[in-house]
Amino acid sequence: MLEKIKFEKFTAFEKLEVKFSPGINVFVGENGTGKTHILKASYAACDIAKSKGGFAEKINNVFYPSGKQIGRLIKRSSTSSRGFVEVTRKLDEKSINLRLSLSNHTTKPEIATVSGSTKAWLESPFEAAYIPVKDMMANAPGFRSLYEEREIHFEEIYVDIIRKAFLPALKGPTDGQRKRLLELLQDAMDGKVVAKNEEFFLRNRQGELEFTLLAEGLRKLGLLWVLIQNGTLLNGSALFWDEPETNLNPKLMKAIVGILLELQRIGVQIFLTTHDYVILKEFDLQSQESDKISYHSLYRNQESGEIERSTTPNYLDISPNVIDDTFGNLVTREIQKSMGSDKI
Repeated sequence: MLEKIKFEKFTAFEKLEVKFSPGINVFVGENGTGKTHILKASYAACDIAKSKGGFAEKINNVFYPSGKQIGRLIKRSSTSSRGFVEVTRKLDEKSINLRLSLSNHTTKPEIATVSGSTKAWLESPFEAAYIPVKDMMANAPGFRSLYEEREIHFEEIYVDIIRKAFLPALKGPTDGQRKRLLELLQDAMDGKVVAKNEEFFLRNRQGELEFTLLAEGLRKLGLLWVLIQNGTLLNGSALFWDEPETNLNPKLMKAIVGILLELQRIGVQIFLTTHDYVILKEFDLQSQESDKISYHSLYRNQESGEIERSTTPNYLDISPNVIDDTFGNLVTREIQKSMGSDKI
């Protein structure tokens, strides 16, 4: 599992350290506070075994800075500046780390400095999946070959998730835990997913509906079904999900959160960002005392303007909580309107 991540003068961060829960990590905060950057950097460290150029190249491909100049990932400054990102992982009761150090003048990944326990990290790879905000299931046909042959402006997370979605099912019968999760998802989306000639379909009693004609929210459920069915999400793996609520009806949030909690209980470490009140409240309502959840609130210090974070295991103790504050403000304005106030 991942233990923590540390940034210094990297992307939006002047200096930041986040210690992770071994279970579920929920990141909240206003736009521009770096939630997605934490997920991307952590995912890049997980997936370096599949990258020819190691950590530096994976970071560059996942963030995809202009001109693919990796030095642009250093926090912007009018003078020469150096920074790093460091990810720490727990392996056999020991902590090992990967650190990428570079300056704003570093042009290519191969001249950046990667230090730490690289050999140990590579010798013990672990599965990770990153579900981006933009759905890719309907765009899967031909995308992998296009990405390999042409310079197209897509971060590598998009082709990565398609590659993982096309993995064949594991041999042997499906174990009871995964079978239960698959059944929960099938109930939520009314069917199961099949793939034919690089195209995905939702199969149910009415037939097969191609993903291009399926609501985007249901495609996300379908992707989660595929990742569980083909064994990508097993004990010891990690799931990164950027804004699961996007294009998903709030009615489905109960099922999604229930499945995420179950995945955590079978040993999947989960990282997600959200701007949604419903998803936070579902975690609050459905979580059990034994569940391991950390809520990380990212915010800008009012004096320095730099990004800081607060972490709590309790939903009610999230501070600052811009989602809850905004929801409360809406209720207040609704009361004021019903009372005929012009201060809305």
